[in-house]
Amino acid sequence: MKMCYFSPPDWCANQAALRSVPAPYVPRQRVAVNRLGRKPRLTEWRPGRYSDGAALAARKPHMQEGTPMILSRDRILTTHVGSLPRNDVLSDLLIRRQAGEAIDAGTMSAEMDRAVRATVDAQAAAGIDIGNDGEQQRVGFQTYIPERMAGFGGESKRKVGRDFAEVPELIDMFLRRFPKRSKISNAPQAIGEVRYLDTKDITTEIGRFKRCAAAAGAPFAETFATAPSPGIVATTMMNAHYASHEAYLTALAREMRPEYLAIHAAGLVLQIDAPDLAMERTMTFQDQSEAEFVRTCELHMEALNTSIEGIPRDRVRLHCCWGNWEGPHVHDVALETILPVLYQARVGALTIEFANPRHQHEYDALRKNPLPKDWLLIPGVIDTTTNFVEHPQVVARRLEEAVAAVGDRERVIASTDCGFGTFAGREWVAPRIVWQKLRSLREGADIASGRLWG
Repeated sequence: MKMCYFSPPDWCANQAALRSVPAPYVPRQRVAVNRLGRKPRLTEWRPGRYSDGAALAARKPHMQEGTPMILSRDRILTTHVGSLPRNDVLSDLLIRRQAGEAIDAGTMSAEMDRAVRATVDAQAAAGIDIGNDGEQQRVGFQTYIPERMAGFGGESKRKVGRDFAEVPELIDMFLRRFPKRSKISNAPQAIGEVRYLDTKDITTEIGRFKRCAAAAGAPFAETFATAPSPGIVATTMMNAHYASHEAYLTALAREMRPEYLAIHAAGLVLQIDAPDLAMERTMTFQDQSEAEFVRTCELHMEALNTSIEGIPRDRVRLHCCWGNWEGPHVHDVALETILPVLYQARVGALTIEFANPRHQHEYDALRKNPLPKDWLLIPGVIDTTTNFVEHPQVVARRLEEAVAAVGDRERVIASTDCGFGTFAGREWVAPRIVWQKLRSLREGADIASGRLWG
C-alpha cells in the first residue's frame, strides 16, 4: 500500500506447538483450487527470461523457507504499511522521470541514497520494529510497474470514484492541494503483451535499503518490502489489449512473479498491496452488485495466490484497504462481506484499516469470522489521512480491542491504516506529523503491552 488512492477525473496452526519448536516453523501447505475446480493455470516458469532466470528456476518448485515472521512475544511490536513521506527534491525527480524527462542517473541515485538513509533513521527513532525503505525509490505504490514491464503506453482513464462523483468539490480541493503530483488515475495502460523485463530495479532497490539499514546498525527486528497485487495493477494500468479482464489478470499474475520472488529471495518479508479487494468496489467495479464484486475478488485472489505460489505463507503479509483518501467512504464494502475472500490468501498476516472512522467498528467481523489460527493481524491504529496525532492512550485502546478480537496478544502487531506517501507529491499528512504519529504508535503499543503482559 501502500496505501491506496482515488480517481478524480483526471502462525502458526498451533501456538503451543510453535513455541515448542526451535527450528523455523513451516505451516502445512494446501493445494489451491480455483472456482472452476482446476488448479490455477497462471504460473509459468520461464528460465532465462529474466536476469536471474537460472536462480528462479533452481528454486522450482520449492522456495527457500526463511524464518517465519516474528510475533509479539513479550510486547506489541510496531510496523507500518510501507510508504513514508518523500522529500521535495526526490518527489520532483520521480515525477519528472515518470513524465518522460531524462534525469541524470547519478543525481537520482544520490538523492535516493539520502532519502532511504533518512527514512531508515526516522523509523528507528520513532521506535518501529519492522521497517522498510519507505518506498522512497518508487513514484507510487503500484504506478512504478510500467517502468519495469514492457507492454504499457498511452493513458488509462479510470472511473471517477463514487465519493468524488457525488461530491465533486472534493476534486477541486484535491487539485488545489496537490498541484504537482505523480500520475494516479491517468497511469499508462496495457497496449500490448505485458512482460516483466528483468529484476535489476528491484535488486537495486533492495540493495540500497540493506546498505542503509546496515549503516544504521540494523535497527529493525525484521524487514519487509512491498509489491502491488496483480489485481491493483490491472485496475490502475487499465486493459487496452487483452480480450478480457481475466486474460489481462492472468498475464499480470505471471509477470509480477519475478518481483515477488526477488523480494523473498533477498530475505525480506513480502507485503502484497491489494486494495483492489476492497477499494475497487467504489472504483472500477462500482456498477457491480455486491455478489458480483465478491466473485471478482475471488478471481483476483486466484491470480494473487498463483503469483506467490511456493513462497512460504509465513513470509508473506497481505495489505487490504478502502482507499487512502480523505473522503466520506459511505459506499465502502463492509469487511464482513470480503473477509472470507481475504482468508483465501496464501499468506500469514493481514494488515488492514481499523483507525479509519468509517471502519473502526469492523472488529465485529473478526469476532464473527475469526482470523485463521496461523495468521497475524496487523491492524491500522493510526489514520494516514489526517494531521491529528492520535493520543497513545487511544492507540493502546485500539490495540487492546484488536487483541480481544484475535484472542492472542502475540498475533497482533501495531500498524498504520495505509501508507503516508502513497504517491509522490500527494501526501495528506505533513512529514513532521508523520513521525509524531509513528512515535505515538510506539508509545501506545508500550501502554497496551504493559496492560496485556502486566
